[in-house]
Amino acid sequence: MSTPRLFTVREAEATLPLVRRIVRDVLTGHRRWKALVAEYELLAAPLTAGDREPDAVRAAREATDHEAHRINACLQELGELGCVFKGFEAGLVDFYALREDRLVFLCWKLDEEHVGHWHEVDAGYDGRHPLDSLMLAEPVAG
Repeated sequence: MSTPRLFTVREAEATLPLVRRIVRDVLTGHRRWKALVAEYELLAAPLTAGDREPDAVRAAREATDHEAHRINACLQELGELGCVFKGFEAGLVDFYALREDRLVFLCWKLDEEHVGHWHEVDAGYDGRHPLDSLMLAEPVAG
């Protein structure tokens, strides 16, 4: 694993306009993908292994694949920013940060205006804590 990009709260906040747009695209695409998968499964259900794929089934499969590729491209873009996407339901995004020289996550979800929480890397959403003065302090340049 490569060294993750470390964010201060200010740096994470600065990415939110772009991150928010990408996460909206991911969630919209995910809902569309689920609907496309359901349509494809309905169309393909009567087929057996030796059947030729009818045009409607092929089109549904290709639309499903196309949407999956769009979602993956968005997730890759989040990864290139240094973000860790954590949830298709709430649009959770984590940002690696340091707390007393310990790797933690700054935590944000789509319906939040600002990055306002952090949690241990192994704790997840349920282990979130509000940002405190320790997390809000800017690191001293060395």
